[in-house]
Amino acid sequence: MNKNYTRPLAGLGLVVVVIAILALSIGLFAGKFTETVPVTVISNRAGLVMNPDAKVKMRGVQVGTVESIEYRPDGTAALKLGIDPSQMHLIPANVGVEITSSTVFGAKFVQLDAPEDPSPETLRGHQVLQGEQVTVEINTVFQQLVNVLDAVDPAKLNETLGAIAKAFDGRGEKLGQTAVDLNALLAKLEPSLPTLAHEIQTAVPAFTAYADASPDLLQILQSTTDFGNTIVDQQRNLDRMLLSVTGLAQSGNDVIGGNRKALTDTLHVLLPTTDLVSRYRKSLWCGLGGLIPFAKSNPQFAGIITSSGITLGVERYRYPGDLPKVAASTGGRDYCQELGLPEVPPEFVTPLIISDIGTNPTQYGNGGILLNSEGLKNWLFGPLDGPPRNTAQVGMPG
Repeated sequence: MNKNYTRPLAGLGLVVVVIAILALSIGLFAGKFTETVPVTVISNRAGLVMNPDAKVKMRGVQVGTVESIEYRPDGTAALKLGIDPSQMHLIPANVGVEITSSTVFGAKFVQLDAPEDPSPETLRGHQVLQGEQVTVEINTVFQQLVNVLDAVDPAKLNETLGAIAKAFDGRGEKLGQTAVDLNALLAKLEPSLPTLAHEIQTAVPAFTAYADASPDLLQILQSTTDFGNTIVDQQRNLDRMLLSVTGLAQSGNDVIGGNRKALTDTLHVLLPTTDLVSRYRKSLWCGLGGLIPFAKSNPQFAGIITSSGITLGVERYRYPGDLPKVAASTGGRDYCQELGLPEVPPEFVTPLIISDIGTNPTQYGNGGILLNSEGLKNWLFGPLDGPPRNTAQVGMPG
């Protein structure tokens, strides 16, 4: 009896093993036994030929699959992706997402685009990505074409096409010559295309600078407009001002023209005075500069203070050697700078400045001691000039 059940049981076991092998193969092929990391992509639409198990690629390498597609009430689609865990560390967190296809009629797949500035963080599980765009499909093109055709009136389209046909009728040779001329022009422009591209590239900073300065330029134009409007509004007052200025100029011309000779004579008369002032400007500055501290200082006392003492006698004034000169000159020396004026330090002793415009107390060599030595001076220096003449001395020997 055991022999009767052995063969059926062996056959049943063989069938079970074959079914298990087939199921395991199908599961492995479908990736049912592969561990994945869930990631969600929100897109405006999924596309016509986007199905579960669609590939997820990055740089041409498959990094996962589309596990499911969920259409949401707001019209968008949520694509549940299963990403290979071994590829997660290679995908930045700010990766871009596109739903694209190799051809217009081809099946869609999810394309992950690496950004120009990748984030240091990598893609993590359950992260939500925003789909940037979906490749245009043939149904979208047809839909847009249908919308255009619905908006076009057939009668007007017929009239337009008829007008175009009439315009081109009999002008084929001219159109051909135009195409030939255009081709020749483009051939001449072709060698200059690199230069044109370079000029366009170098013009970008200039345009950027103009764009940055555009608010200021617009403000200048606005201010200019306001200025012009103000001139227009005040044109009557401006006319009155111009008439007044014209009358003032005419009056000034009459005054100056009528007194031209007198003004010229006045300038000629003032020339020596101004020349003298210019020549002694440093001395004048020194004198005025010395008066400034005196004028600004506060009075410390009332009355007059004198400093007096007994000094040795000096040589007497003699005639005519000590007479002052008329129109004498010191030579324009800057005594102010030489003596440290106008502000002098305490206990400053003014040096003796000897010139040929007055009495020289040291002309005979004595330092101020006056002795009764008239005979000795005559013997040493010869006859000397006498004392100054005055009304009481007229006729007396010098």
